[in-house]
Amino acid sequence: MTNLTLLIVIPLLTALAVLFCSDAKQIRWTAFLGSIIQLVYSSAILYSYTMERIAGNTSQMLFESRHTWYRALNIEYYVGVDGISIAMILLTALVVVSGILISWKMEILTKEFFFLLLLLSVGAYGFFISLDLFTLFFFLEIAVIPKFLLIGIWGSGKKEYSAMKLALMLMAGSALVLVGILATYFNTDIGGGVHTFDILKIAHQPISINVQQFVFPLLFVGFGVFTALFPFHTWAPDGHSSAPTAASMFLAGISMKLGGYGCLRVATYLMPEAAQHYSWIIVLLATIAIIYGAFATLMQKDLKYINAYSSVSHCGFVLLGIGMLTKTAIIGAVMQMVSHGLMTALFFGAIGMIYERTHTRQVEQLGGLLKVIPFLGVVYVIAGLCSLGLPGFSGFVAEMTVFIGSWQHPGMFNRIATLLACASIVVTAVYILRAAGKAVMGPITDEHYLQLKDATWNEKLASVLLIMAILSIGIAPFWFTDLISADTQLIMENIVRGITNK
Repeated sequence: MTNLTLLIVIPLLTALAVLFCSDAKQIRWTAFLGSIIQLVYSSAILYSYTMERIAGNTSQMLFESRHTWYRALNIEYYVGVDGISIAMILLTALVVVSGILISWKMEILTKEFFFLLLLLSVGAYGFFISLDLFTLFFFLEIAVIPKFLLIGIWGSGKKEYSAMKLALMLMAGSALVLVGILATYFNTDIGGGVHTFDILKIAHQPISINVQQFVFPLLFVGFGVFTALFPFHTWAPDGHSSAPTAASMFLAGISMKLGGYGCLRVATYLMPEAAQHYSWIIVLLATIAIIYGAFATLMQKDLKYINAYSSVSHCGFVLLGIGMLTKTAIIGAVMQMVSHGLMTALFFGAIGMIYERTHTRQVEQLGGLLKVIPFLGVVYVIAGLCSLGLPGFSGFVAEMTVFIGSWQHPGMFNRIATLLACASIVVTAVYILRAAGKAVMGPITDEHYLQLKDATWNEKLASVLLIMAILSIGIAPFWFTDLISADTQLIMENIVRGITNK
């Protein structure tokens, strides 16, 4: 039987093994082999899950495991997965492998660096498999401190400022989530005055609309901070730009998805009536983030800031899909979470590899890189094409699904928001093509670039893994929609039930 706890144990044991390594070579290979085991086991979970569904297992969650942590408050270590969880687990595994490969040449405090990267993955896996709200919050917090240290110690530029800003903003979001979770807990009753943190039980509890209208903003805004919800997004550009390459990949590829997943799995699923009540605000803020992020990106001249502000815009599509409250839009939101995680990890990886060779991220100082480092130039262009939504890449499938699902909402306000979000694609194409054209195409602007060496084996492997995952969704998206469709339907049924009972 599949044991989900191994998803937490494998990276944790790998992190501990790293601490006992004697030199940098052992550290790298230990971290890499541990990440490969994570990826293989995640793929095995996907296979087992698919076989269970084919065999007719219709349980909402599979591979459940439950153990009491603190009986007095009914806190349990309760884990399980559905298709949405597995999609997030696979995303995490791919980004972990790629991030470790990209960091192969890390020489400053190598042991501590890889330990913190692996600790981040422990928090992410635990978060995505948790079915107990307290356990979910526990793993959410595990992922905050490593980010602060990775940026503050190994970052660049205004790294202390960026690390502090990120930590304070995310801790503030966590505080809101904690208050919302406790309020949810004390407003449930599973019999005899007993409260519960069990997500599946809470989803079927008759929580009053007044309580929902108070709790939902706490949960949605709290998780929204993690996914750069406007206007609480300001930590993201500074955090991304100052973080070392692998930390940027983790931050944008995984950590921002914790927020989107929480907004959907916790806030929207557990508070359906309040989700309907506040949906117009979510749609408004998401649309502002999409447009603002796109135009703000136009003004950037640093490759990392371009991708950082672009992430604010692209994460807006996730929140837009959730706020529309249609099945197709929510499927699109989940696809966008995975697509953006893969694309932005590839983008930050390419930018980091280019910076390592040229020692600059300024677009005006780059040029002609395709002639001297063709592999890295092509990787950057592919990431850009995925970002602007070129057919054949995951970005196109995800964004089109969000747009179609959003248009299905009959309200005029929602359709205007959909049109505005669609219009942002034009702005995205402008800044992506302009950056790619100036940075990697055209004449060589610095004669020192003629001495640059192209990607090494580890950089090529990391890039190819992410590109293959992007293409697997972009070219054949049906396996992915089949994976998450039934679980999205269950979320929609809870939303509809909440609206009907209103």
